[in-house]
Amino acid sequence: MVTSITSFGRSGLYDWMIQRVTAIILMLYTIFMIGYLLMNPAQDYEQWKALFDNTAMRIFSLLAILSFAAHVWIGLWSVSTDYIKATGVRFMFQSATGLLTFIYVTWGIQILWGV
Repeated sequence: MVTSITSFGRSGLYDWMIQRVTAIILMLYTIFMIGYLLMNPAQDYEQWKALFDNTAMRIFSLLAILSFAAHVWIGLWSVSTDYIKATGVRFMFQSATGLLTFIYVTWGIQILWGV
């Protein structure tokens, strides 16, 4: 039996489910942010800081960042395995994708939580 070591999830169905759940989370976050910006068009630094000082907003933002990372990884892994046939090139692409995703998640956590 062959097992996939490069896929984010345990199976295609699991990856499909993660893609759908993360898409919903990203959609909700986007709708919230657009609504917030439309309701508060004259934002200044203090209002923006107050929004992200709220723990619930930080958690929602962290969930959005992690959802983005999972969504990107699964999507780009699927595309790379479908369209990049050379194993070395695919490995380099997936490694770069994984590294950049890790960097963005780490950077997002530092920004959100001031670590």
